[in-house]
Amino acid sequence: MILVTGATGRGGGSALKQLLEKGIAARAVVRDPQRAALPVGVDVVAGDLADPGSLGPALEGVDAVFLVWPTIAADHAAPAVIAEMGKRVRRVVYLSANGVSADATEGILGSHAMMERLIEGAGVEWTFLRPTGFAANTLGWAPQIRAEGVVRWVHGAARRALIHEKDIAAVGVRALTEDGLVGARPVLTGPAAISQMEQAQAIGAAIGRPVRFEEISDDEARRGIFAGRPAAVVDGLLAAHAGFVAYPELVNDTVERLTGRPAHTFAEWAKDHAADFS
Repeated sequence: MILVTGATGRGGGSALKQLLEKGIAARAVVRDPQRAALPVGVDVVAGDLADPGSLGPALEGVDAVFLVWPTIAADHAAPAVIAEMGKRVRRVVYLSANGVSADATEGILGSHAMMERLIEGAGVEWTFLRPTGFAANTLGWAPQIRAEGVVRWVHGAARRALIHEKDIAAVGVRALTEDGLVGARPVLTGPAAISQMEQAQAIGAAIGRPVRFEEISDDEARRGIFAGRPAAVVDGLLAAHAGFVAYPELVNDTVERLTGRPAHTFAEWAKDHAADFS
């Protein structure tokens, strides 16, 4: 039995689907089983990663866990959650992020670094998946595209190797079910680094109508789309996008080497999610 957390999200949901397609027994832990829309054949159990005491039934009889950590706000519960997994399961495959370093302490990379340290110390077999940017992050553009056919965003020339959640899940399923990735930290990328303007155009092609990219300044973004967010988080995000203009996000062939097929292109991802933008 494999337990999947984040099963109602993109990454966890895709991992759950691929496990079922392979005929592997899978369980999903969700806060409210009555409201969770999950595939037929999934063993659905109530539990909350922010409440370690609620996870006993979900972990009963589980061999491996595909772990998607909910948010930084739940980090207070992480030591107890990972300790409980260490007592009960043999393997944890954790959805981390590219750029995590052992000494990271702040923000999302600091949260991932903490989780990796806890899992390493829990006495389980582990794999840390370190994807680059998620293609699904562009779903944040969907309201603008549906309403006006436009994306107002920063740094249109920023080039990112966005990855389809199917590819992250495919590597995750291999790590859960085979032994070759135990102790590995594979960096996973899409097959090409394409600009944000090109991403908007690909979404337009997928939905059958033009999508225009309208670049806004960092200051406009701070006052508008990022208003109310912590300044340090916004500054880091803007700096990262500016950096991808001069230095595009890295591209590798790890997905193809580990799955036997090329990583999905952003255009393929956009076609898969056309309904979200229409």
